[in-house]
Amino acid sequence: MDLGAYHSALARHANTASHTLPSREAVDQLHALLASSTSPGRNPGLPEQGKGASSVLSNIANTIVPSLNGQATTSRYYGFVSGGSHPVAQAADNAVTALDQNVMVHLPDQSAATMVEDVALRGLLELVNLDEERWKGRTFTTGATGSNVLGLACGRDYVLAKKLQKKGNTATPDHLGILGACLGAGVKSIRILSSGSHSTIGKAASVVGLGRASIVELPFSESEPWRLDLAAVEAMLQENDSVNIVSISAGEVNTGRFATTGLEDMKRLRDLADEYDSWIHVDGAFGIFARSLPATDEFKLLKQWAEGIELADSITADGHKCLNVPYDTGIFFCKHLDVQTRVFSNGSAAYLSGGSSEIPSPMNLGLENSRRFRALPVYALLQSEGREGMQQMFVRMVRMARAVAASIRTSEHYELLPSVADQGDKTHIIVLFRAKNDDLNRVLVSKINQTGRMYVSGTMWNGQPACRVAVANWKVNVDEDIKVVEEILNTIAGNS
Repeated sequence: MDLGAYHSALARHANTASHTLPSREAVDQLHALLASSTSPGRNPGLPEQGKGASSVLSNIANTIVPSLNGQATTSRYYGFVSGGSHPVAQAADNAVTALDQNVMVHLPDQSAATMVEDVALRGLLELVNLDEERWKGRTFTTGATGSNVLGLACGRDYVLAKKLQKKGNTATPDHLGILGACLGAGVKSIRILSSGSHSTIGKAASVVGLGRASIVELPFSESEPWRLDLAAVEAMLQENDSVNIVSISAGEVNTGRFATTGLEDMKRLRDLADEYDSWIHVDGAFGIFARSLPATDEFKLLKQWAEGIELADSITADGHKCLNVPYDTGIFFCKHLDVQTRVFSNGSAAYLSGGSSEIPSPMNLGLENSRRFRALPVYALLQSEGREGMQQMFVRMVRMARAVAASIRTSEHYELLPSVADQGDKTHIIVLFRAKNDDLNRVLVSKINQTGRMYVSGTMWNGQPACRVAVANWKVNVDEDIKVVEEILNTIAGNS
């Protein structure tokens, strides 16, 4: 198989199998192929003799691709919180692969990659209505997890440095290390104060040395566990032997709700953070794009909840969610470029010096020295669609989620979570629900996914299995998609 035939085969599969999970036959065929390539004592991943490009391309197109989840390319893929891959972003990503740029050092005479990246990041700031002059620390990461690692690492060093300064110690945490900085500052603990935090916050806390136990959940109430209790935050900030990072969920993963109710909440948190030398990090993986919705009554509440994010110190966003650029594309914004570069600077490797510039070398802003040119698909999409096109893409997602929520709210078979009393304007892109029949509820997710016409994620709510719809694909067609969703749910309920 040559490259032309290979690409044609991929295109055919995308067009004919885009609403299906992999068949049992396809998976069994792949298992058989892997088993046949194994000799005793050898790993199937490395044959003794190479098979040649034609054979391998045929294997990928005819055996591996049919074993993958084709639904991920459709408007009715509601699993995780995964967007699709917009055609213009796909095309740009192909160029990224073909030209294999290493975006680590700003060397404009050798490659324009860092300049394109800077324009793309500034375009994203404009899209979510953030002032680029205030957000000088900006970079691409592997995803929201990587961006949360950056946010907690910056927050950790910021709060410890403040304590050290008050002790008259001019050393910085990146030099002393966490233990040395805590001892020098008289700090017994570094805490992350949050509510409804995503699991990646715990993972990031572990990676940056704070530990998962550093997360203190401060829910506003049992009925609104995603909302942050500001009074409880203030009480904890007043404890002198600890330093604190306040982590705000802008889009809790099960409900899509926000930890703060708007600008006044964020102003209060900003005042408290300034008074007690704390850091505010916003995990806005998908919630931040609510700031891009039109300023109309239809989206007034969502935009209100997203107000005040600009008062934070760092923000996480995910491009491979609502933005619909290919995996893996995370985004990190930081107001404190000095802190960010102090933590992530690559040091004194002379051969990696790009000289002074208004555009910092990306290797000094994040974890990787070498990394993919993730900016190009983002740049291409923003240029192609513009503010209006991106806005309308987000609008379709919200309207589809609200259509699903409205249908479930009036259903005799299903229950909308967290409360049937919730009004439609509280729905962003996530819809959580369960079957009223407990027996059906235990198998609901698998029954939906087995139809091959839509895909959802399973989760837990109040100790019970629940079904989650996350609308994040650029192909959404509300009128067509809601008919399919209602047909599937009604058929499953009627057969149970």
